[in-house]
Amino acid sequence: FVSITAMFGMVPKVVMGDVGEILMSVLSTIRVPKPGDRVHKDECALSFASPESEGGLYVCMNSFLGFGSQYVERHHARTGQRAYLHITRTRKAKVDCNDISSFQWDGEVRQESKHAADLKQLDNGLKIPPTGWRCEVCDLQENLWMNLTDGKVLCGRRYFDGTGGNNHALLHFQETGYPLAVKLGTITPDGADVYSYDEDDMVLDSKLAEHLSHFGIDMMTMEKVNNRLLRLRVGEWEVIQESGTTLRPLFGPGLTGMKNLGNSCYLNSVMQVLFTIPDFQNKSVLLFFMAKLGYGLLSGDYSKPALDLGDENGASEPRGDQIGIAPRMFKALVGRGHPEFSTNRQQDAQEFLLHFINMVERNCRSGSNPSEAFRFLVEDRIVCQQSQKAKYTQRVEYIVQLPVPMDQATNTEELQEAEQRREEGDSSAPTVRAQIPFTACMAALSEPEILTDFWSSAVQAKTAATKMTRFASFPDHLVIQIKKFTFGLDWVPKKLDVSIDVPDTLDLSALRATGQQPGEELLPEVAPPPLMTPDVEVKALPLHPLSAPVLDDSTVSQLCEMGFPLEACRKAVYYTGNTGIDSAMNWIMGHMDDSDFSAPLVLPGGSSGPGSTPTESLSEEHLATIVSMGFSRDQATKALRATSNVLDRAVDWIFSHLDDLESMDVSEGGRSAVESEGGRDPPPGPRVRDGPGKYELFAFISHMGTSTMCGHYVCHIKKDQQWVIFNDQKVCASEKPPKDLGYLYFYRRVTE
Repeated sequence: FVSITAMFGMVPKVVMGDVGEILMSVLSTIRVPKPGDRVHKDECALSFASPESEGGLYVCMNSFLGFGSQYVERHHARTGQRAYLHITRTRKAKVDCNDISSFQWDGEVRQESKHAADLKQLDNGLKIPPTGWRCEVCDLQENLWMNLTDGKVLCGRRYFDGTGGNNHALLHFQETGYPLAVKLGTITPDGADVYSYDEDDMVLDSKLAEHLSHFGIDMMTMEKVNNRLLRLRVGEWEVIQESGTTLRPLFGPGLTGMKNLGNSCYLNSVMQVLFTIPDFQNKSVLLFFMAKLGYGLLSGDYSKPALDLGDENGASEPRGDQIGIAPRMFKALVGRGHPEFSTNRQQDAQEFLLHFINMVERNCRSGSNPSEAFRFLVEDRIVCQQSQKAKYTQRVEYIVQLPVPMDQATNTEELQEAEQRREEGDSSAPTVRAQIPFTACMAALSEPEILTDFWSSAVQAKTAATKMTRFASFPDHLVIQIKKFTFGLDWVPKKLDVSIDVPDTLDLSALRATGQQPGEELLPEVAPPPLMTPDVEVKALPLHPLSAPVLDDSTVSQLCEMGFPLEACRKAVYYTGNTGIDSAMNWIMGHMDDSDFSAPLVLPGGSSGPGSTPTESLSEEHLATIVSMGFSRDQATKALRATSNVLDRAVDWIFSHLDDLESMDVSEGGRSAVESEGGRDPPPGPRVRDGPGKYELFAFISHMGTSTMCGHYVCHIKKDQQWVIFNDQKVCASEKPPKDLGYLYFYRRVTE
């Protein structure tokens, strides 16, 4: 319902003779929107009132800002504006939420296809077997779709990264116009995944049983036995959302739900956790919108039961959902200009957390910075096995990433037995989830790593080395990511279905870095020279800090044509002494995992040859970012000049050259003066909060689905010793928090 409302609050008494004059004065304040004007018709500028809220939303007909009923009078008093567009929106339909076949994985309702009622099916005598499906064009055996018009079995769409199918089902539609296809392996008595190429969406087909029967498929006898991964995800979905229990809704301050704005559950989960942390509760970063979101979540003003439509007479009753808040303006702000977060597609919660922390860093270059709650230093100690000399480097991190060692599963025999039964066609084979000890995941941090291709500046040759990673500081709040998303042998992205016994408390004191040991010699700071061979003419000029190497352009071009980054190709040719494509390719294959693989080639002395960065061209944003970490502008300038103005490499460089920077002034407000364990003084560097390495779990974010680009996120947060599940607008007391299935875990320091 939409109406134009004129505010007559300033007129105590209105008579007929005044109406014309009043209307003229009101109309004079109305402005017609021009191209580019944004009309804020979904959310109040000062609160989270919306057209669904009590009283609706009032849109100023001059500024086009929206205001809730509690703020429109204030806006009228301050501006004199008297004409507002009043928008109210009412729910009309009730969806059966128990019918899981009506929903996609992201929770959106599927609509009946316009082609379902009178779909044309060819009488070609084709019958589809129950197993052994292959794409009729390319023989692909996964991601297969059967066209419901002619029974053609073809592969699905190719994903943006080249994986998935080969688009043959889509091409078939473009050639024939046959609109509907069903995904093989998803057919059960309850339904199946049906896609309409004409409508470009997942749809419902009310005549699906009839359409499948045309090709010899009896959906009443089908099970999803041909898609093991999907069966696993259904169980994961139910466990993480605690579907098997009666959840008690919670309301009040700090218990406010967030509406899903279209696959925005990743944002909802991350922000719910962040506003449990005092640093983010007390700091209004990102100006007004952050404070607005914080008030919306913490005040309890929007933590009220949503009303259902009830019966035809208009009766209503509370639902499990909340009114909640819809953070549209906040999502638009944090996603502005980002190729992924500005869209309505599902995203990786870990990537969004880092993106948001980066935004906080840029907007808190002075004063308190809430992201310091997560910031910590990591020390890498590399020891050359031939010379026994060591190298120490430090870097800033915000998240601890733990790999999942599948070979360490404690139920290997059970997994193998279930897999064998499935391969033999046993449809009753149970779904078994790999049980991985948390200590096995932590071993990646505690055990030394063997480097077999390490360039030792002490012996001027490649040799073996050991690398040990330790914490140089312990943050107030520790974030741990379980790296469940990986690639199979066929380079197809997949998600590891694992259960990990993540503990409620952690003691990482044994992983404290100790720094250079007494009597230990350090590796000299010398860059590796190009390899020289007597039978090949080397075209490189004598190395000088200001001279650039002459590289074999043909070799560089050949490597670039293979798809490798230009700077990586230049380094490969340089470090192999222009000895040809084979040696350069071997260098690339051995250094693809290097953090600076595609960074510009930097010669000894800090010059990168062609394209080196003069002082006047340094990025002011990069300088400000490094200064915000506690370094002086001169130190930041030196780091950026040494790394061709590449921010990530400059940060790594500055932590590996702390001794060189000791003679330079450290900016005020540098590293926190909090003393570390054992009375040691904190090392020089950025602002980090150091303290005991003992933690307790207070929140975790879980993902359901096959990929970070699809599925659903929820979070569990411990509030007053009670676990609470935040599932978008639903906020309930958790009965069985699935701590073993989490993706991101949040720990806070335990004070003695």
